[in-house]
Amino acid sequence: METRAQIRTRFAIRVWTAFVLLLVYLPILCGALAGLTKGRYFVFPVKVFSGEWWEKTLSSLEIQTLVHNSLLIAVIVTLVSVLFAFFGALAFARYEWKGRKLYQKIILLPIFFPQPVLGLALLLWFNALGINPSWMTAVIAHLVWIVPVVTLVIAIQVYGFDPTLEEAARDLGASRWFILREVTLPILWPGIWSGALFAFLLSWGNFPLSLYTAGVDSTIPKWLYSKMVAGYTPMVPALGTMSTLSAAALLLGGGLIGMLLRRRRAEA
Repeated sequence: METRAQIRTRFAIRVWTAFVLLLVYLPILCGALAGLTKGRYFVFPVKVFSGEWWEKTLSSLEIQTLVHNSLLIAVIVTLVSVLFAFFGALAFARYEWKGRKLYQKIILLPIFFPQPVLGLALLLWFNALGINPSWMTAVIAHLVWIVPVVTLVIAIQVYGFDPTLEEAARDLGASRWFILREVTLPILWPGIWSGALFAFLLSWGNFPLSLYTAGVDSTIPKWLYSKMVAGYTPMVPALGTMSTLSAAALLLGGGLIGMLLRRRRAEA
């Protein structure tokens, strides 16, 4: 039987948790409501609800271009960063080699740089090389910051990897490609999948690096910022809500797929 002190403690924890969740999700809720109001500016309580701004956002050619640019950058960054980070994580956590400690420090260094400073440095570097900023330079900028993050995510899975499994397959005559395909990749797949989700979401919502390095090619975060500075319309919260819901759906879907894969592997 619980004592009064335990009951009070549990109640306080629940109240505090509800308060924190309210602080986190209340701005998102206000943004969603601002995109559903008929008026130009958000007033609470909302007098008249309307889907007019959502329809305008979905039918806008400018918004379609923004979504295309953001998706293109995020997909390329995800594919390249996972490829680089997979082998980088093996060097980071799997093998012992001379210079490994220095490599671990250097590979994580971009994470600790403020993104505006990193974006400005990359912009100056591109200008020095005579490269005009575009979505392609934004891809490079995103990779500089995201590859170390994905490397760290996959390395966490690599640290729990049992190397004797590879050695046993090698003793049975398996080739390196067979070991990589049938032993290493399936075991590290949760970390790879998590790293891919991180890469996509970090690139999709990145503002500082895109602001400095995307040039005239705008992305969703750049457009939202520009419209908040000048020319605000309720399309801003409407697009922001759509972007947030899309990211949440991707995250939940990715977690569900990962759970199903783990369950299938456990049953096998």
